[in-house]
Amino acid sequence: MLTLPKNKFQPFFTDLMVKAVHENHVFAGFNVFSLDDAYEIVKAAEQIGAPVMLMVNKLAVGLYPIEIWADTLNMLTRHASVPVCAHLDHTTDIGVIERACKAGFDSVMFDGSQLPLEENIAQTRQVVALAHGLGVAVEAEIGAVGYSDGAGGKDYKAAMTDPKEAGRFARETGVDWMAVSVGNVHRMETQDAVIDFDLLCRIERETDVPLVLHGSTGIKDADMEKLLPTHVCKVNIGTALRMAFGNTLRGEFEKNPKAFDRTELFAKPLQMVREEAEKKMTMLGCKGLIG
Repeated sequence: MLTLPKNKFQPFFTDLMVKAVHENHVFAGFNVFSLDDAYEIVKAAEQIGAPVMLMVNKLAVGLYPIEIWADTLNMLTRHASVPVCAHLDHTTDIGVIERACKAGFDSVMFDGSQLPLEENIAQTRQVVALAHGLGVAVEAEIGAVGYSDGAGGKDYKAAMTDPKEAGRFARETGVDWMAVSVGNVHRMETQDAVIDFDLLCRIERETDVPLVLHGSTGIKDADMEKLLPTHVCKVNIGTALRMAFGNTLRGEFEKNPKAFDRTELFAKPLQMVREEAEKKMTMLGCKGLIG
């Protein structure tokens, strides 16, 4: 069981991420798009006694301003019985990152994966100085995790992480945790990703900074469990929850073609979101971490 900071609601998860590396569990970061799914994920975490990260990506920021997201997620944090971290995912705009830090996000991700190495290091270092000055943790990416559906755009270039570059990136930027590309792919709907555990091991030999895998919906359950003793501290999960919600909602409409009340239509889909989140956190060894 985790020993929490004096304020167990302190959402600066850096210490917990380091503990994850040494204590054979991996935290789940879930992409959220509304209060509905965020609340269900928190309920799942409370049910099994697990810390959890709620992540807002660029699609979610397009729905509501970053300040509204900060208020919403921090409200959930205050009322939760487990630690909840509000995280800004995949952001290239340093201005948006600054707004998130000042609005109350606990951690932010600067995504310079499409930049040349030197520029990625320079801009990430700038973000680290800004965020750390405001008490906010920073995740950044070295290598580039691909997209199964081309969502990165036609010019997006996926690339496996080079271990030597990862070591240099960690040393020169001061990031709190680091996203790497080892066969994981964003937005996969089936668990067909082939994780290169040898590459992951070589990255671990170059740095002791905790690692993050994006695109974890596509990772096989057996491989997720193999991550527990590695330096991976967090996996990002979005598509699995969106499929749980969307596929169930489609079934609700088919069963009730004249239905229009969202409270009725959303009940079963949100239950499935909660169950999927609980399943993932349990698989990652997070159950019972919080007494």
